[in-house]
Amino acid sequence: MADLKRYRLTLTSAGAVVMQEAWPDLVSAERKFTSWIGSYSAMAEARIVLSERGGDNYEAMKQWPDDQA
Repeated sequence: MADLKRYRLTLTSAGAVVMQEAWPDLVSAERKFTSWIGSYSAMAEARIVLSERGGDNYEAMKQWPDDQA
């Protein structure tokens, strides 16, 4: 059975979570990652993180802006 929440996007502003969504496939999650950058990049202190679940935890795959590694 597919993990329906394998890939997760998190949008934060000033360190607070504004929105989170999850997808079972990487293609959809990456498409949304790009879309969220276009939609939310003007938000003050916006940060978008694409993560993959491994067991009980999520590990960041990529983030925007990428200078906050």
